[in-house]
Amino acid sequence: MLPLLLRYRSRRWLTAGITRIEVDRIETLVELYRQFQAREIRLFLAFRHPEVDDPMSFLYVLSRSIPRAARQQGIALRSPLHAHYLYDRGMPLWGGAWLGWLLSRLGGVPIHRGRRLDLKAIRAARDLAANGRLPMAIAPEGANNGHSERIGPLELGMSQLGFWCAEDLHKAGRKERVIVVPMGVRYRFVQPPWKPLDRLLSRLETECGLTVDAVDLADEEKRGEHCARRLRRLGDRLLSDMEEFYRRLEPRLAVESGLTAGNEQELGDRLQVVLDTALRVAESQFGLSSAGTLSARCRRIEEAGWMAIYREDLPALDAVSPVQRRLADWEAEAAEAAVRHMRLVESFVAVSDDYACDRPTVERLAEVASILSDCMARIQGIEIPKRPQLGKRWVQLTVREPIEIGDRWPLYSRDRQGAKQAVKDLTEDLRVALEEAIAD
Repeated sequence: MLPLLLRYRSRRWLTAGITRIEVDRIETLVELYRQFQAREIRLFLAFRHPEVDDPMSFLYVLSRSIPRAARQQGIALRSPLHAHYLYDRGMPLWGGAWLGWLLSRLGGVPIHRGRRLDLKAIRAARDLAANGRLPMAIAPEGANNGHSERIGPLELGMSQLGFWCAEDLHKAGRKERVIVVPMGVRYRFVQPPWKPLDRLLSRLETECGLTVDAVDLADEEKRGEHCARRLRRLGDRLLSDMEEFYRRLEPRLAVESGLTAGNEQELGDRLQVVLDTALRVAESQFGLSSAGTLSARCRRIEEAGWMAIYREDLPALDAVSPVQRRLADWEAEAAEAAVRHMRLVESFVAVSDDYACDRPTVERLAEVASILSDCMARIQGIEIPKRPQLGKRWVQLTVREPIEIGDRWPLYSRDRQGAKQAVKDLTEDLRVALEEAIAD
């Protein structure tokens, strides 16, 4: 169905769709799948996750690119060529029950991210990593960041699962090696969509109350810089509106975050203060700590919101009085309002001041403009914004040199401190490899 889906997307949205997918060093994946099927290795695919289209792109690589390359090399691989993977347990809440049904039957393991450790999901993933008939695919970034050319912070889970797999094999007396292969992905436009980008920026300027600063598309040398200035002006206006909003909404929390009037900080620093304030507003609703990274705080808030909205502690509906039901509704409505602040932060969590301005390519400009569009849509009450479709794209996936966990086993198995250090070292090496992959 995948080729039909790709063609359907291109026809349904006239300017959307992925027209081709290229894989650098595909022969590495062919050999790794051969070794996996020969029970010589256990395999982890550590892939970048900048866009919501990533799963479809990787599915194409597994189901089309690898078999084609294997035939060309005269290597016989057994079907299906696929992978197990982890997905956020909350996806069926916004996508519908059918999405959970589909993802689980495509080899996915739902995992609950938040304050509580999802032991059931961890046990399932750990068992599949050591014993599953397919490799395990994991995005070390944990979520998409909207940037093809910038890596988000990596979580430790990918590395920890790899060492757990090595530990389980060691205990069972099995000789398979544990291999992690970093895979980068970048999206590029087939034709630079300067006109659609200009229309998008004009719409955003109007929504922010700014005068439209149209681009002179004929000036090829300056149009990128012009769009970057427009994005910066949009960001400054939106940020100023958000600063004023949170100063009025929660004066105490705004002061605690350093959100004061007349702030002379750089745009990026101001953004971090606003995001911290927004999360503090949501955390105060649920009685949560403000410790940790922005992403970790978002996950805690999301879990607390779900617990308040999707109540597991209430009895059956026929045993709940109308008054109890309405009070529960009030609590859920308050939780939903608090979660909105977190969703706003999610839209901005990967944004930095220099990403598009220092190198104003049409891809970077389009990515940042799309993030701003998401944010404005959420402010206007659209819970699941649709990304602007600016033009047909092609995808470049780059396979980096595989990392063998066995080389790190002595440090991991030494003691608890050694295990923590081994996990951190592997995560850092993954980050470097993924950065090199998108720089190729």
